[in-house]
Amino acid sequence: MSDGPVTSQAGPQLRTRAEGLASSLPPLLAEAEQLANSVLTGSHGRRRAGVGDEFWQYRPLSVGDEARMIDWRRSARSDTHYIREREWQGAQSVLIWVDASSAMGFTGDASRPAKSDRARLLALALSVLLVRAGERVGLANLGQPPRAGRLSLVRMAEALTGDALDGGEYGVPDTTGLPPHSRAVFISDFLGDPAAVEESLGKATDRSVRGALLQVLDPVEETFPFNGRTIFESMGGGVRHETLKAGGLRERYLDRLAERKGRLDELGRLSGWLYTCHHTGDSAQAALLWLYSALDRSR
Repeated sequence: MSDGPVTSQAGPQLRTRAEGLASSLPPLLAEAEQLANSVLTGSHGRRRAGVGDEFWQYRPLSVGDEARMIDWRRSARSDTHYIREREWQGAQSVLIWVDASSAMGFTGDASRPAKSDRARLLALALSVLLVRAGERVGLANLGQPPRAGRLSLVRMAEALTGDALDGGEYGVPDTTGLPPHSRAVFISDFLGDPAAVEESLGKATDRSVRGALLQVLDPVEETFPFNGRTIFESMGGGVRHETLKAGGLRERYLDRLAERKGRLDELGRLSGWLYTCHHTGDSAQAALLWLYSALDRSR
């Protein structure tokens, strides 16, 4: 580890792959759709009564219901009048923020994707699932409201395929343009100032926004497998530390990481959000399924 973290070449690689395919289908989108297809979501059941075409349930007529709401065919089979309810199908807005800071370019092994690569893939695959379900989806950094349809996916893929990292040491969730009463997803390593994350969650909560926090870490960041002389340097180059006894730092590091995770989980619970940690060495499919389920639970 004396040579410092392995940096990601995500931006140039993604652009090279994009040039080999039609511009209307960036390779990142193809990869995201393949990942989305591996997740069996079934119907996107909202399980709420409202305007829509899908039958949900029959329920007895109650005070306040109008006579035109009665299903006479079902009611004729009993002594009770029944209302035929349809499943709520109003499209919801979901805004996704993907951390584009320098820290996200880290990978502890060239055989694993950088945190930024995994974060962007998960963000786009989740968007594919949501658009298929009729939802409106958008990226925080596009400065546009969430939209429905495949064209929005292509725009998101192009934005994520461009210069991926903005050069800042650590990212801060962007709540600009977050629609009130919508849902949101923040994907980051969350290794920067936790107060900034708390402030962003506070702004989201003030707008009655609920959502999910996905912390993406490399396995090296989780286990701290360093010993002896080691040079630690941040991806942005702003922080550098050399030690002759890296193993002596392990316990303190792991304690602080556990504390950081605990704080994120607590912030989420207090704000009505869900939190989990995903490792780049693990299945992307499992993380995508968690995200999709978390958004359903955060309604």
